[in-house]
Amino acid sequence: MPRTSHWFLNGLRHVDGILLTLVVLVLGISLAVVTSASGQSAARISGHLVNIGLALGVMVVIANVPPHLLSKVGPPLYVAGVVLLVGVALFGEIRNGARRWLNLGFAFQPSELLKLALPLMLAWYFHRNEAVLRAKHYLVGGVLLVVPFLLILRQPDLGTAMMLGASGFYLLFFAGLPWKVILAGATLGAASLPVVWGLMHDYQQRRVLMLLDPSSDPLGAGYHIIQSTIAIGSGGLFGKGWMQGTQNQLDFIPERTTDFIYAVFGEEFGYAGAILLVGLYLAIVARGLVIAARAPTLFGRLMAATLSLNLFTYVFVNMGMVSGILPVVGVPLPLMSYGGTALVTLLLGVGILMSVATHRQLNKS
Repeated sequence: MPRTSHWFLNGLRHVDGILLTLVVLVLGISLAVVTSASGQSAARISGHLVNIGLALGVMVVIANVPPHLLSKVGPPLYVAGVVLLVGVALFGEIRNGARRWLNLGFAFQPSELLKLALPLMLAWYFHRNEAVLRAKHYLVGGVLLVVPFLLILRQPDLGTAMMLGASGFYLLFFAGLPWKVILAGATLGAASLPVVWGLMHDYQQRRVLMLLDPSSDPLGAGYHIIQSTIAIGSGGLFGKGWMQGTQNQLDFIPERTTDFIYAVFGEEFGYAGAILLVGLYLAIVARGLVIAARAPTLFGRLMAATLSLNLFTYVFVNMGMVSGILPVVGVPLPLMSYGGTALVTLLLGVGILMSVATHRQLNKS
């Protein structure tokens, strides 16, 4: 028993108390909202509790892995992820017109793996070449980003591809990508928008058009935006109360335990609740950036800063999507939406943040 207790306490040494507190607070809110959004479904509530327990366990385990070991996982994890993406392109299952899943005895979506594999790979690469960074290294980093980006875009999965692209850009930026390259890329991207529009699938174009005028198809493509904005607006300043939201209880809000859970939250807890939730997210991001600033190595700084801004991007895109200011792209709300894979992946990233915060040395690899 003493040995078990010693092992447990030693493991907790590498858990950042501030991050853990903030994460648990958001998860507690999530459990309450999932309970309401699911109509108090025992299966959903128990499933969410299992997902939370599993994800927190993974977070603690990863927090105890030193950064120099985490850095070595990047290359093989990245290669495995790209190989699996190629496998999806060749043998993947087609669901709702998209080929995103690979049957490995269970349905697996390799793009989730790349959300961590890509930043780990890029951080390892730039840390390894820190003393001799040249233009060619940023070019190689760009190629490492573009390969999985194009494979995911081909599935098609525009939302995940854009999130992956943002993650890669953040890491390249923090690694010192020159401003002239960033401005040139932004200019090229803006100039290519007409071409990108022509390459988009019909349903993707409809999502953008619905953002401009959702009332043009209120029972079809515009339904999600209309119902979610009605729910958020009807919540007012303090909301209608837990499990008292009419849009939620009468089943008007689509995908209300997953992508549109923020609409349920907004209706039941109002703008005051939204301010509290946004404040918690900003506190998590701020803590991550503090960890990045204090990290003793380039690998730690790159991973902590990138993971922090990744969280901010996911929150911004989901809330913008549900509030009707961004197109619907199928991005879950971090720590809030129901779903095991996304939650485990996210808290694995939080575990990496904790590892960087509590292990002060990264050996050269």
